[in-house]
Amino acid sequence: MIIGIPKETCPGECRVGLVPQNVSALVKKGRSVMIERGAGLAAGHSDDAYAAAGATLADRSAVFEQADIIVQVQTPGLNLKTGDSDLAELPSNKILVGMMDPLANPEFAQTLAAKQVTGVAMELIPRITRAQAMDVLSSNAMIVGYKAVLIGASELASMFPMNMTAAGTLNPARVFIMGVGVAGLQACATAKRLGAVVEAYDVRPAAREQILSVGAKPVELNIQAEDTESAGGYAKEQSAEFIKAQQAAMADVLAQQDVVITTAAVPGKKSPILVTAEMVKSMKPGAVIIDLAAEKGGNCELTQLGEVVIENGVKIIGPNNLASTVATHASQMYGKNIENLLNHLITEDGKLNLDFEDEIIRETVVSINGDVPHPRMRDLLGLPALPATDSSTDSSTDSSTTA
Repeated sequence: MIIGIPKETCPGECRVGLVPQNVSALVKKGRSVMIERGAGLAAGHSDDAYAAAGATLADRSAVFEQADIIVQVQTPGLNLKTGDSDLAELPSNKILVGMMDPLANPEFAQTLAAKQVTGVAMELIPRITRAQAMDVLSSNAMIVGYKAVLIGASELASMFPMNMTAAGTLNPARVFIMGVGVAGLQACATAKRLGAVVEAYDVRPAAREQILSVGAKPVELNIQAEDTESAGGYAKEQSAEFIKAQQAAMADVLAQQDVVITTAAVPGKKSPILVTAEMVKSMKPGAVIIDLAAEKGGNCELTQLGEVVIENGVKIIGPNNLASTVATHASQMYGKNIENLLNHLITEDGKLNLDFEDEIIRETVVSINGDVPHPRMRDLLGLPALPATDSSTDSSTDSSTTA
């Protein structure tokens, strides 16, 4: 069995599916790895480094033709700009592993099924203990939270730390983080290290201790809480009434801030509006908003993806694919997530075993044997539920291959 790594083609995507360290570890386990020439250059990894790690260098068509497992950062399900060419080049009976935006683009699972391609969506890795080392969303979020603070510090017309000088005292910047998942907590910690006064808010009551643990101050709003977390550990969409009450209570908090970083996203849904245009009017001239939910519509009503909007003196930044701007470490973490998943999929004796009794397999495989076995995906697509025995029996049997 050959694991293939094509170069990413989406404009602005600098990450790579595996780095040389991952290749070396997989080769030591008896796996074969083929990589497109130049695939790792944008992430700081040369062809020579991959060759030294044991990979075979090849052109793009050879990778797609000869590899059994194709690993991408952005599969055609996520890469809507240039992904069609990859989809046309992808032969049947392959296994495609990568980010697919499955909940927002469930039709891609049907497309793979029609091509007899087994699709493994990395965004669907369950939030369970034994899958933590495969969780690409957390890996990316940590990097995004860090980089957002650096953007805020760069764009703000004042310094983050307090300074007492002969020319007077410079007050510290006030930084406010809205949403403290992995990205938000990293943003809190990074802003604190830069010397800012950091506050944070999250709808989850359990987030209070997490905010305190990274040196930030929790902001508490006097509003009735709702159920905020899904069974898979991801954020749950809030009611319109709750969001309206949250916005009203948040206006006074925002008026005091120099930098606001928003991180609220719900998988498969448009991002909730946390900062309205009216709330922006109440903020200080010169304040900066970095909207990390811009790719899903934005948490600020005025956000434009990939643009900088200035409204009433407030700068609103909607970054696109922020993780790719830290491509070396983002690829290192993504590659380790992929390596761990591949080690989970491939047994010690080199057999590929897609056992649907395993929660990790059941939750991440979106297409196999010409069908879509994932219950949530079938629901989104309006397909009838499958009998419980179909996916577990057929899939594991048909997918055993020597690596």
